[in-house]
Amino acid sequence: MEQIFTTAALTSILTLTLLEIVLGVDNIIFVSIISSKLPHSEQKKARTIGLAMAMAIRIALLFVLGWILGLQTDLFNLKDLGLPFDLGFSGKDIILLIGGLFLLYKATSEIHHKLEGREENISAKKTSSKLSKAIFDIAIINIVFSIDSIITAIGMTSNIMVMAVSVVLSTFAMLAFAGKVGEFVERHPTVKMLALSFLVMIGTLLVAEAFKVHVPKGYVYFSMAFSFLVETLNIKMRKNAKPVDLRSDIK
Repeated sequence: MEQIFTTAALTSILTLTLLEIVLGVDNIIFVSIISSKLPHSEQKKARTIGLAMAMAIRIALLFVLGWILGLQTDLFNLKDLGLPFDLGFSGKDIILLIGGLFLLYKATSEIHHKLEGREENISAKKTSSKLSKAIFDIAIINIVFSIDSIITAIGMTSNIMVMAVSVVLSTFAMLAFAGKVGEFVERHPTVKMLALSFLVMIGTLLVAEAFKVHVPKGYVYFSMAFSFLVETLNIKMRKNAKPVDLRSDIK
């Protein structure tokens, strides 16, 4: 344990924790949107389970670092399959591709539901199945985000305890803000549409990364922050205007 309390380790923990929080923004957005489909009494439970699941998955992955690093080795090449493309796919690429397509599907479906879908009445009988489905969706995307996050962390430190402490601290920080983020997104329909468009962009980037097209995350987070700033100013300037009503899962 003494190795955690050295200056170098504490600096690494602080840096990695901040990095995990930044990388977890897309996770918070996804968890908030998925949990908003549940009755209000179940939303906090879904957020807590979702983020606790993210922490558990990431800590578990820390103890199979050899397997994670092995995911970066190509499993097959499209050229070997008779296709005119010299492009290899590793285990990580396949996971990113599946996760990206899943995000694109969920975000596009949610945009359609909020604008053109029909409202549903969630009865008490349906609540448990809705909660189970929400937790399942959160689990699927958490696996993708967790692998990406751990691979980033490996590039900064090789100390498993430092990475584990950073994951735990960042999860508690995200739990503290997830509720407020969810309430804010739910209160402002334009922000919800913007958040869903962020998920479409992140899904597209995951698919692109699977095909070896790398876009620096700094550009992505800058674009998200700038768009959010513009929309925040719009909300302040038009605070007396009545927002549109998006379709809800609860009548």
